[in-house]
Order: sequence, then C-alpha cells, then structure tokens
Amino acid sequence: MRNCGRQESVSAGNSLHFPATPSPLLTVTPLLQAHPLSPIRAKMDYEAFKERVKHTVYLDNLSPQVSKAVIRTALDQFGSAINIQFIPNYFEPKNTARCALVELENESQALSVIKMLTIYPFMMSGMPRPVRVQAAEEEMFDDRPAKPGRKIQLYWVDPSDPDFQVAQKLKDLTKKHSAEASCLLKHQLAEEEKLSNQQAETLKAAHHKFDIVDTILNDGTSERLARHYNVTLTDNAGF
Repeated sequence: MRNCGRQESVSAGNSLHFPATPSPLLTVTPLLQAHPLSPIRAKMDYEAFKERVKHTVYLDNLSPQVSKAVIRTALDQFGSAINIQFIPNYFEPKNTARCALVELENESQALSVIKMLTIYPFMMSGMPRPVRVQAAEEEMFDDRPAKPGRKIQLYWVDPSDPDFQVAQKLKDLTKKHSAEASCLLKHQLAEEEKLSNQQAETLKAAHHKFDIVDTILNDGTSERLARHYNVTLTDNAGF
C-alpha cells in the first residue's frame, strides 16, 4: 500500500512475531485459489451486483423486535421487497437499533421508498423514532464480488518496511473509529432515555388533568361551580 498502483492489503503483525518472509499459504486468498473466474465472467457478475445495489435501500433505526415479515409488510405500500438482509452488529448490545438492506423489484421502487421515508416520518413496530433510509452502497454488502482484474494478496511485513507504518496507521484509525462510534451510541442512548422519561412525565401529567376534569364532571362539582359563577352548562361534557 505504498502507492495507489499496488492492489495488496498488508497487516501489521510484528506483535505476533511472524517472519517477514511471506508464507505460500498467505500469498493469495483461498477463495481466489479455489474459485478462479474468467475475466468475462467476473465482469458479468460485478455488473449484475451493481444493478442489484441500485434496487436496494439501507434502513436504519429499526427496532430490535422488527422482523423480515414486518419490514415486508411496512414497505408493501411502496413496492415488493424480494430480499431482506439484517446487518449484524457484534460490538453493541442486542437491544440497540438495527439496520437492514432491503432489495426491491426495481430501481423506481427503491427511489420511491427513499423519497417517502425521507419526507415523512415512518414508524415501524412502535419504535420511538422514525426509520432512516438511504440508497445502498457497494461496501454495505458482505457478499459483494471482487472488482474485475483486482487481485488481493496477503503477506506479513517487517517493522522496517515502509508499508508497516501504513498498516499500523490503518489499524489505529479503525480502533479510533470504533471508540468514537461506541461513545456516540452511548450518548444517543442516554438522550433517548432522557426523552423517554420526559415524555412519560408529560403523559402522566396530562392523564392526571383529565382525571381531575372527569371527577369534577361526575361528582357534581361542575354544576355547583356553574351556579356559583352564573354559568350555564351546555351539556354534560363541559361548559
């Protein structure tokens, strides 16, 4: 990864004390060895994948209780979902919001879903916040094919190699992004809990007010107040 012309990925493995000489088993990924594809076939597969990406939308802020059937029913008014894939998050609690890739029949249906869910708040399974949506990107698919003509090679590098510093910076940047995402999620969950408590208190206060009004109307207090202030009651529901 010294320059953009090289298409290899490197790994900073000094802490594991691996030899700097590449192992024959690590030269090429096993997938490329076991399933070689012709350039024409690889190009066709990649073009089909790019067309699939155009039909797919990315949904975020999904409730943990949302299932594939719920998503399919919710989006049925915009189009037919032919494939739904949840993206697992192995680093956060299971009760956090989920995300999914939803493939629709054609690109127009995908654009319709993006347009409607962006303009109007769309709730799903009682989630206290609307679902977010955006067009899917190639990097979101774990089964995406390799780009035609690209060869991925794995090898260990010595600390004296210039590529070692590049790989180390990438590792540090990945750890930094993970820590930032965890901190942001923690802050978001705290804000959601604060908002939930505030809404619960507001609902409780409103319910208490309605109880007082209902009690006044039923025990005759409203009639006595009407006679005292010389006000005529129009019906039993109010003044």
